[in-house]
Amino acid sequence: MKSVQFDTVGEPAKVLEIREVAVPTPGPGEVRVKMHLANINPSDTLFVRGVYGVQPKLPQVVPGFEGMGVIEEVGEGSPFKVGMRVIALSTKGVWSEQVILKPHETIPVPDAMSDEIACQAFVNPITAYGMLEESGLQEGDWLLLTAGGSAFGKYAIQMAKARGIRTIVTVRRADQVEALKALGAEAVINTTEDAEWHKTARRMTGDRKGVQCVFEAIGGKAGAQALDALAFRGKCLVYGLLSLQDSPINNGVLIFKELTIRGFWLSTWTTRLAPEKMQQMAQTVLGGLASQNLKGEVEHIYTLDEIHEAVKHADRPGRNGKILVKISE
Repeated sequence: MKSVQFDTVGEPAKVLEIREVAVPTPGPGEVRVKMHLANINPSDTLFVRGVYGVQPKLPQVVPGFEGMGVIEEVGEGSPFKVGMRVIALSTKGVWSEQVILKPHETIPVPDAMSDEIACQAFVNPITAYGMLEESGLQEGDWLLLTAGGSAFGKYAIQMAKARGIRTIVTVRRADQVEALKALGAEAVINTTEDAEWHKTARRMTGDRKGVQCVFEAIGGKAGAQALDALAFRGKCLVYGLLSLQDSPINNGVLIFKELTIRGFWLSTWTTRLAPEKMQQMAQTVLGGLASQNLKGEVEHIYTLDEIHEAVKHADRPGRNGKILVKISE
C-alpha cells in the first residue's frame, strides 16, 4: 500500500515521500481503516516542519492528524464493525491507504454527512466549539477573529452567531467580505486596506470600547494589534501562528487594561473534559455538520500522488475552503 512519510523535518513539499509499505494488522480492540479522504490543517504542515506541539519521532514518520475512511478489518473485542464509515484521528498519521486506529481515535460518521465534510469534521469545528466554551462570552458580547476567512474562522462565526455573540473578522482579501457576512459575521475588516484595523474594531463596539475576546491565529504585528482591540479585562485566546512570528507584547496595554492572554490547544483541552461533556460536544458539532446547519467548504481535492502540490496549496493564503487529499477510492 502507499504511505506518505518523511525522514527529516523541513518544508513539506521537499521532505514528504510516497512509499510502498506493508498493510498493517489490527491488534485487540483496534480497527484497520481504508482511508478515503484527509484534510490538510496548519497543524499537519507545522508537524512536518518540526515546530508543532507534538514532535515527529524520526525516521519514517506518517503525517496527517485527521481524515475519514471505511473499516475493513476489526481486532478482537473491537466495538466497531466492518463497513462503517469513520472519522480517523491519530498522532501516528493518517496519510496512508490503510491505518490502524484505537477506539478513542475512531468516530462513526453520521449517515447524512458527506465524506468531504467528515474528513474535516473534528479539528477545526471542535476547536471553534471549545474556544467559545473557554471564552466566557455571553449573548451580545463582541468576538474578534483574526484570519477570519480560514476554515476555523468560518466555523467560529457560525457557532458564535447561533449563541448571539457578535463577531468582527479580519481578512486580507476584499472578495471574502460578503461571504463571511453571509455566514453571520457582523463586520469584516480588510486589513490590507485598513492599517489601523484594531482601532476600527474598537470603534465598532461602541460603548463597549473594544471586544471582550479575541481568537488570535496570526502572531507578529497582527497579534499585537489584536490585543489593542480588546476592551478592559478582555481575553485573548491564541491558537495559531500563521506568520511564524511571535507577537510583541505591550506591557502597558496588559497592565492598564488588565488583559488575559491564554493559549488553546485542542489536544490538551479535550483531555480535561468529562465523558458526558465530550459526548454532548460531539453530538452538537457532528449533528450541525450532518444537517448542514453548520457549513464546511472544500476548495480543491488532490490525489495522494499529488501530495506535494496539495501541501503547497494548503499553505497558500487566501483560500476559500479546505484542501483535501483523496487517499483511495
